[in-house]
Amino acid sequence: MIKNLIVVISLFVIATSVQAVEHLRIATTTSTDNSGLFTVLHPTFEQKFDAKVDVIAFGTGKALKIGSNGDVDVVFVHAPAAELKYVKQGAFIDRKPVMHNDFVIIGPKSDSAGIAQAQSASQALQLIAKKKVTFISRGDNSGTHKKEQALWAVANIKPEGVWYLQVGQGMGAVLTIANEKQAYTLTDRGTQIAFNDKSSLEIIYQGDDILFNPYHVMAVNPDVHDHVNYELAVKYIDFVTSEEGQKIINNFRKSGEQLFYPDANQP
Repeated sequence: MIKNLIVVISLFVIATSVQAVEHLRIATTTSTDNSGLFTVLHPTFEQKFDAKVDVIAFGTGKALKIGSNGDVDVVFVHAPAAELKYVKQGAFIDRKPVMHNDFVIIGPKSDSAGIAQAQSASQALQLIAKKKVTFISRGDNSGTHKKEQALWAVANIKPEGVWYLQVGQGMGAVLTIANEKQAYTLTDRGTQIAFNDKSSLEIIYQGDDILFNPYHVMAVNPDVHDHVNYELAVKYIDFVTSEEGQKIINNFRKSGEQLFYPDANQP
């Protein structure tokens, strides 16, 4: 009798513990997910708040759409203009800066387009277009794709032709394709570092201020979608922008290289 009671109590405790774990759904970019950052950032949050973070990775455009539909609780992306459009529409609240890195143009070491000596990112793209050297575009309405489109516009070029390939894939897949074709592509530095040991491509052009790449986190507006876990979303936003969360981001390395730089104190 007592033994059976102990078993029942034990099962009740286990069941209660399982039920106590809250799930937080996050829509983010493939570049952030591919970098491996969440594998070091999320365990601390999960332990701290007895929660489980479920990450869904897409291009920024789709991540924002999923968030605006109320299919997740938090959006963690890197396309400021698009983000602010949704915030203005009331889809998201509590938008805060988290971190940044930059975009780089990678390609084969031979640099057949000669962009290494370009004076600007625009000039680098102009050289690629002029020589019709293969360029791989994500073509997926992601933050990286939006940045690429903006760079072509600044360069006053409409990329088209057999040399310009839009593949509709995430950043990791694009880097694989670019490596196979020994082509140029635009990528965030974090993903480039994370995939560096899987590719022979190198950073050929970098350093233009226009290549700055900021990441923000936002909560889905509970007044629009009352089923979202807004309370846990706020805890997540507070965590990734806290001293503890920012330290984890700042210390995250791949092959000794820093992938992201904390931005929580920036406007």
